[in-house]
Amino acid sequence: MAYRSGTYVAFHANGQTEPTESDIKYYNLLKAWRANPDYQFRFVDSHEKTGAIRDSSSRATVAQSLRTRLNNSKNMILIIGQTTREDKDWVPLEIEHAIDVCEIPIIAAYPGYSAISDPGALSQLWPGAFAARIAAGRAHVIHIPFAKQPINSAIVQFSHEAYPLGGGLGIYSYQTYLDWGLA
Repeated sequence: MAYRSGTYVAFHANGQTEPTESDIKYYNLLKAWRANPDYQFRFVDSHEKTGAIRDSSSRATVAQSLRTRLNNSKNMILIIGQTTREDKDWVPLEIEHAIDVCEIPIIAAYPGYSAISDPGALSQLWPGAFAARIAAGRAHVIHIPFAKQPINSAIVQFSHEAYPLGGGLGIYSYQTYLDWGLA
């Protein structure tokens, strides 16, 4: 494995290139938080560590590039929106490689929530590859709302050398959400 310092971000693009029409808007928000000098939000974006992928690239080329990015990652943010479970293409490949090969923790970030206390109640949103690995006890996951403080904390706290507690159903405490002003 290569030097693993990056955070890989996975989301369902839903075949869209328009940034407001898919979950790519959340990835773009992460980049905006990182770029804002007034925020204490920093991460190494694994997508920026390798060359860009062209829309005309072959499936094999895209898959190899995604695997290379994951191999250089210490953790993965999986943005779980209303359509993520419908992705049968890249998100399952990213989940499988992240968990089965790279053994990195997953930061499951859910837009539209202020706190996550029972991740199992959100299982209807999970892609099959994710649900299967949680059920098999193979995934190390922290389930959080898509919000700056929980995401920043998880990026800093969890890596291939430091997994969240709770196996596939890890959560932050109610007190932590109170401290962040989210509960």
